[in-house]
Amino acid sequence: MLSTLKKYWGYEAFRPMQQEIITSALHGDDTLAILPTGGGKSICFQLPAMMKAGICLVVSPLIALMKDQVQNLKAKGILAQAIYSGMSFHEIDIALDNAIYGDYKFLYVSPERLRTKLFKARVAKMSINYLVVDEAHCISSWGYDFRPDYLQIAEIRDSLNCSWKESVPIIALTATATPIVASDIMEKLSFKRPLLLKSSFERPNLSYVFRESEDKLGQILKICNKVNGSGIIYAAKRKSVEDLASFLKSQGIDAASYHAGMEQDERNRIQEAWKSGQTRIIVSTNAFGMGIDKPDVRFVCHYNIPESIESYFQEAGRAGRDGKRAYAILVWNHYDITRLNQITQSAYPPLEYIKDIYQKVSIYLQIPYEGGEGMSYKFDVEEFAKKYNLNATQAYYAIKYIEGAGYWELTPEIEISSKIMFIVNRDELYRIQLKSEDLDTFIKVLLRMYPGLFTNYTDIDESKIARVGRYAVQAVKSKLIELSQKGVIKYVPKIKSPLLTYATERLTESNFFLSHSDYIAQIERHRSKINSMIELVRDNSNCRSQSLLKYFGQEESAPCGLCDVCLNKKREHDSRGEDYIAGLLKDCNGDKYAAALKLKECCDNENSYNYLLSLLRNY
Repeated sequence: MLSTLKKYWGYEAFRPMQQEIITSALHGDDTLAILPTGGGKSICFQLPAMMKAGICLVVSPLIALMKDQVQNLKAKGILAQAIYSGMSFHEIDIALDNAIYGDYKFLYVSPERLRTKLFKARVAKMSINYLVVDEAHCISSWGYDFRPDYLQIAEIRDSLNCSWKESVPIIALTATATPIVASDIMEKLSFKRPLLLKSSFERPNLSYVFRESEDKLGQILKICNKVNGSGIIYAAKRKSVEDLASFLKSQGIDAASYHAGMEQDERNRIQEAWKSGQTRIIVSTNAFGMGIDKPDVRFVCHYNIPESIESYFQEAGRAGRDGKRAYAILVWNHYDITRLNQITQSAYPPLEYIKDIYQKVSIYLQIPYEGGEGMSYKFDVEEFAKKYNLNATQAYYAIKYIEGAGYWELTPEIEISSKIMFIVNRDELYRIQLKSEDLDTFIKVLLRMYPGLFTNYTDIDESKIARVGRYAVQAVKSKLIELSQKGVIKYVPKIKSPLLTYATERLTESNFFLSHSDYIAQIERHRSKINSMIELVRDNSNCRSQSLLKYFGQEESAPCGLCDVCLNKKREHDSRGEDYIAGLLKDCNGDKYAAALKLKECCDNENSYNYLLSLLRNY
């Protein structure tokens, strides 16, 4: 086990709970692993999968994280593949064939892929060693990010062929699950024998600070000036992100903005500059941070109150992964509370309105009744709302509600890289190269830069090809189009857009069903999560760490001594002690020796005596 860890990941030892989780997986037990952000969840399934024959099937809802993990595995020399929204039928067909016949060790799929006929037919031919459920809280309607497609996982499991056991073992992983969510995950995944392995959520080096202020910008500036080192500042809206980053830069703070509306190349550049320490502070929406293991983040600051404790805890947990002192600071005011209280009403438009949006979207995308199943469409919510004169926010929440009901999936704005694949054999390609010196040179550049172009669609970067081949970027695109028109390659230019993927065929008005009881239950759960977050923010009497741990089911814990509540209590305690010593000295006419004797008589325990004596000595 340790030799595999060293060989592929370069580590000499495991992080807390990793070894126990891996051992359970190697025994073939169904395992739910709850590790906090930064706990190293990916190794918990990647390592045992490398030690068993067969391919590991990973279900994940996060396209960016899937692509990142596939890239990291390939960098280690491990064959991995990902299938997600936005890929063509031909691309998916080839990827699934490679998963069956290409000696791949990992296949990452988005949850909506599980219900398609093509996937079900092909996955039955694969020899699976583990079924991994990443972000496993998504299977629970009690969680904060329920995905109905996750309910397909237990059904899929029954059709899988295991490479080493009678039924495919499940490894489910999440960073945030309350006891009720953990129990629901194991039930929904039909665990053969429920096994929960849970690391403590306690972060003894992390100081939680909730600061109420009408001058939030001023508070953020103070934090950036006072806390040295790298930081993340989260804001709810893209405009807030840009405005806040501009304000900090105007005050001499090294800060950059980051959100999904930016070009992928620019986001990558900003992210790498921050990870390497060239940029000190990044201001972002919650689109940033997932899967980034930067250990030396000294503070995470929230400019707006998150909608749930789970979201807050996950984002705050990106600070101080190196074990050194770090700060999670939430700056809030009464406007934030008002905004949160209004969110539930906005997030759940009337059911009739939601049903109408379903039909309007289908008409907008020109999808006929009984059509659209499994298809992905570029879809801009604001353009759609403008065409039908709708409130864009209300329309967005209606679309997300329909997604929660399992009828379609709306991905955030993503950039899918350009892809190419040769569709001629090597002999035919050679004849084409002989006919054109210019194309011959260009094809050789492609083959040098990207191996495997004859067997699989490969992500390419036109700008990088231009630099290597000393072409203009537009010339590269023109040559790729020319090769495509000649039937030499398949060329799929990159796209940047939100994508709407239909999970089912378009239904008629009479067949489109939304449960009223589910609608009411969702509203109540959503309101409960917001109320829990507001209660945490307003509670100035209980240790922040203890409150968070209790929410996640850890009843017994000591006060952290680092949060704003604990520090305020310490200051109050010290102030009362100093007042007591001042009065005692006054009674003893300033004689410290007499005061010490009287102090010994009055104190009923040794701790109080030692504490007050230390104050007397320093008075």
